[in-house]
Amino acid sequence: MTIRISIDRMLVERGMSVGEFADAVGITPANVAVLKNGRAKAVRFTTLDAICRVLECQPGDILHYEAS
Repeated sequence: MTIRISIDRMLVERGMSVGEFADAVGITPANVAVLKNGRAKAVRFTTLDAICRVLECQPGDILHYEAS
Protein backbone atom coordinates (compact mmCIF):
# COMPACT_ATOMS: atom_id res chain seq x y z
CA MET A 1 0.00 0.00 0.00
CA THR A 2 1.27 3.43 -0.91
CA ILE A 3 -0.27 6.78 -0.11
CA ARG A 4 0.97 9.60 -2.35
CA ILE A 5 0.81 13.29 -1.48
CA SER A 6 0.38 15.45 -4.57
CA ILE A 7 1.02 19.10 -3.85
CA ASP A 8 3.14 20.12 -6.86
CA ARG A 9 0.17 20.74 -9.13
CA MET A 10 -1.65 22.66 -6.42
CA LEU A 11 1.36 24.90 -5.81
CA VAL A 12 1.62 25.68 -9.53
CA GLU A 13 -2.12 26.39 -9.81
CA ARG A 14 -1.90 28.79 -6.87
CA GLY A 15 1.36 30.40 -7.95
CA MET A 16 3.09 29.50 -4.69
CA SER A 17 6.74 28.65 -4.20
CA VAL A 18 7.82 25.87 -1.86
CA GLY A 19 9.19 28.48 0.54
CA GLU A 20 5.94 30.46 0.61
CA PHE A 21 3.97 27.25 1.10
CA ALA A 22 6.24 26.05 3.90
CA ASP A 23 5.95 29.39 5.72
CA ALA A 24 2.17 29.47 5.36
CA VAL A 25 1.78 25.88 6.60
CA GLY A 26 4.36 26.24 9.37
CA ILE A 27 6.78 23.52 8.27
CA THR A 28 10.29 23.63 6.86
CA PRO A 29 11.02 23.52 3.13
CA ALA A 30 12.89 20.27 3.84
CA ASN A 31 9.69 18.74 5.21
CA VAL A 32 7.80 19.93 2.14
CA ALA A 33 10.39 18.07 0.06
CA VAL A 34 9.82 14.92 2.14
CA LEU A 35 6.08 15.17 1.44
CA LYS A 36 6.57 15.88 -2.27
CA ASN A 37 9.08 13.07 -2.79
CA GLY A 38 6.97 10.41 -1.11
CA ARG A 39 9.35 9.82 1.78
CA ALA A 40 6.90 10.83 4.53
CA LYS A 41 5.90 7.99 6.84
CA ALA A 42 3.16 10.01 8.57
CA VAL A 43 1.42 13.36 8.46
CA ARG A 44 -0.12 14.97 11.52
CA PHE A 45 -3.74 15.98 11.21
CA THR A 46 -2.76 19.51 12.26
CA THR A 47 -0.30 19.64 9.35
CA LEU A 48 -2.85 18.18 6.94
CA ASP A 49 -5.37 20.76 8.19
CA ALA A 50 -2.88 23.58 7.55
CA ILE A 51 -2.02 22.23 4.09
CA CYS A 52 -5.70 22.10 3.14
CA ARG A 53 -6.32 25.57 4.57
CA VAL A 54 -3.40 27.09 2.65
CA LEU A 55 -4.19 25.29 -0.61
CA GLU A 56 -7.96 25.71 -0.16
CA CYS A 57 -8.57 22.03 -0.88
CA GLN A 58 -9.88 18.84 0.64
CA PRO A 59 -7.57 16.04 1.90
CA GLY A 60 -8.73 13.84 -0.99
CA ASP A 61 -7.41 16.44 -3.44
CA ILE A 62 -3.83 15.78 -2.32
CA LEU A 63 -3.85 12.23 -0.87
CA HIS A 64 -3.96 9.33 -3.33
CA TYR A 65 -3.89 5.58 -2.69
CA GLU A 66 -1.86 3.31 -4.98
CA ALA A 67 -1.99 -0.47 -4.64
CA SER A 68 1.43 -2.10 -4.40
